Amino acid sequence: MPKNPQGGAGDFQDRPPPPPDGAGDKRPTADDGSAGASGASAASGASGTDSGAAGSAGAAPIRGRPVAERKKKYLVAPRTAPGATFGPAGLTATLGLQSVEQALQALPDIDVVETIATRASVAPAGFGPLGMAGFTPAGANGAMGTFGDTADGVVVARMTDQKAGELLQRSQGQLLVERDQHLQLLDPMLRRPDLVSSLTPYQGPQTELLLTVVGKDGQPLPDVEVSLFGGALPSSAVTGADGVARLRVYGPNASAVSGLYVKPRVDYWSFYQRDPDLSVDEPNVVMLKPLADWPALRNLPQQNTLGWGARAMRLDRVPPQFGGQGIKVAVIDSGAATTHGNLNRIRAGFDVVNKQVDRNTWNADTLGHGSHCTGVIAATDAAWGIRGFAPQAEVHVCKLFPGGQVSQLIDALEYCIEQQIDVVNMSLGGGAPSEALERQILRARQAGVACIAAAGNSSGPVQYPASSPHVLAVGAIGKVGEFPPDSYHSETLGNDIDAQGYFTARFSCFGPQVDVCAPGVAVVSSVPPNNFAAWDGTSMATPHVTGLAALVLAHRPEFQSVLRMRSPERVEGLFQILRMSARPVTLGDPNHVGYGMPDALIALGLSTVQMGMPWQGQSAFGMPAAMFANGMDAGSRAGAGLAMAGSGPGPGTAGLSLQSLPFGFGFGGIRPSGW
Repeated sequence: MPKNPQGGAGDFQDRPPPPPDGAGDKRPTADDGSAGASGASAASGASGTDSGAAGSAGAAPIRGRPVAERKKKYLVAPRTAPGATFGPAGLTATLGLQSVEQALQALPDIDVVETIATRASVAPAGFGPLGMAGFTPAGANGAMGTFGDTADGVVVARMTDQKAGELLQRSQGQLLVERDQHLQLLDPMLRRPDLVSSLTPYQGPQTELLLTVVGKDGQPLPDVEVSLFGGALPSSAVTGADGVARLRVYGPNASAVSGLYVKPRVDYWSFYQRDPDLSVDEPNVVMLKPLADWPALRNLPQQNTLGWGARAMRLDRVPPQFGGQGIKVAVIDSGAATTHGNLNRIRAGFDVVNKQVDRNTWNADTLGHGSHCTGVIAATDAAWGIRGFAPQAEVHVCKLFPGGQVSQLIDALEYCIEQQIDVVNMSLGGGAPSEALERQILRARQAGVACIAAAGNSSGPVQYPASSPHVLAVGAIGKVGEFPPDSYHSETLGNDIDAQGYFTARFSCFGPQVDVCAPGVAVVSSVPPNNFAAWDGTSMATPHVTGLAALVLAHRPEFQSVLRMRSPERVEGLFQILRMSARPVTLGDPNHVGYGMPDALIALGLSTVQMGMPWQGQSAFGMPAAMFANGMDAGSRAGAGLAMAGSGPGPGTAGLSLQSLPFGFGFGGIRPSGW
């Protein structure tokens, strides 16, 4: 299934967006603070005191530092095996990672931040040596492991855009030089304005609108986010201890307001009212519904239950002894709050962003996003809360947010390779495809690490890294009846609702890169400190597939025999099982849902359903009928690589069960072309 990486970032979740480009992280990073001062000083020659004489005689001097471009973090790495190096005159002799670092240190106006060298004997084909001839294993010299001048890894350095351009030109294509992009947790970002203008009235009436938010039994709810849409300007506020939010409305009344959105932090459903009837003369009251009063979540958390997504994927029919024992799962996200009753058995992690200070602060999740994803994958405690897919898997938490960048994701994936992680959950995205990150994703795959990524929630093309051909991309679906109709989840409904109530989430990214889909609307899971929340997003859909992948690796016999060794074939075998176990859902085309929603019973080999016995809407080849209706998608996804009726057995042919799929390289050479 060919995937052409496309740029773009951002995703959707049922909560207001964070500041763009990692702005919510107030800690100094290598991409700001002193870097800005250094860059500005270098560009302007100013020192932060008097910037020079005034523009005209007799005028008072202007104190301060002129604003100029700051230095930004860039990734620099050799593109070829050792054999050339660069200097002021251009390329000369040997080029390896150590040579690149030394040369950068010698160049003016470039500050080397760190070097991320590969620490395992895996190198991607086409990038440097296939082996690690320059690597001395740990223990051989009493150290963790040392490197000769290999081409593997990246140097992180601060420089201006102009300096980066000069460096790229001088290297004559032998160096990778790219911006160290900020990553996002696939939440909607504040949109930059297209032009300079103003809609704020200079004069005229302004009114304060009071909105009181209460919960069960009428108690006021603090810290609830309230937003008004429409009118002269959107308005938002947060409720105080009294449950009251104070919002500014331009105009004599609130008749122009087109939408009211109320988002609680924990334990309650959201609320949305189109064209609300609001008063500016007295407080307006919204009463939120507790999660625990919803029929499927009755008495949460005192009574353990499964989320609707797990039930939709038939996890409720999987024997309880299938818990993912012996499998390592990494969640690269915002951390995981081990204060939570469903997450308190997690023992391993790595704070990538804060590693220079304390790499063990991975269990402090200030955003809640990582805790939510981790709960879907591996929430434990059979008597309390919500059970995850693989509660007995060994979870490793790689904290990358707030403030994560591509270089730190590369570092996190290196940790996964070192720790022999089996499956990685990546509910994140970046601004554009990254050659340096793609190299690392490929290295991980060759080391037997399966990366599963969220497709993105911009309602546009699949975002990177989900668009990489080396990961499994997951789209999001919802189901009617799994959330209150007056919650904001109703705004995610697409127009392709099928007979079972499944629909494609309106926000979910689409394209031929989408492999499968999973529940990503009104997903209830764990959030700090010890609560639950219902969120939307492909971020929430992805851990459903990651959790099932852990079960497949732990309990399908093929992964204890022919696919036991860590290899790219093992990763492809896992991805094929997940794809071929999927059943079509929604009336949407495969660009939105891929092969459909993976089924736990089929993926685990526990069902007698055969690929030739189609689900509703499925063709005789065991594939969604719509998959052959679209000429472009049929060519890229079903492809000539699939054996069709009368051409011999192969995945998707009539009468072939998933259990009888051949397990060898590329599934016996019959996998669809382009995968």
